[in-house]
Amino acid sequence: MIADFVAGFAKLIATYPEDVRVESYERDEVTEIVLHANQMDVGKLIGKEGKMIGAIKTVISGCKAKDGKSYRINVEPLS
Repeated sequence: MIADFVAGFAKLIATYPEDVRVESYERDEVTEIVLHANQMDVGKLIGKEGKMIGAIKTVISGCKAKDGKSYRINVEPLS
């Protein structure tokens, strides 16, 4: 659910939405979400001074209150 939200949101922001890919890894109490995007879109997804990715993290933190899981999100360029 959270990974789908992140993917949908990233595709709205990205210039190359077809390159956006999300992977989710569940570890003990933390779910790590890795957002892969075109090199040209990485800066857009992180935002000036990290404000865009910070906003995404804020929305995701609301889910923590609901289901008790912690989430970590990383943005990486496609290789």
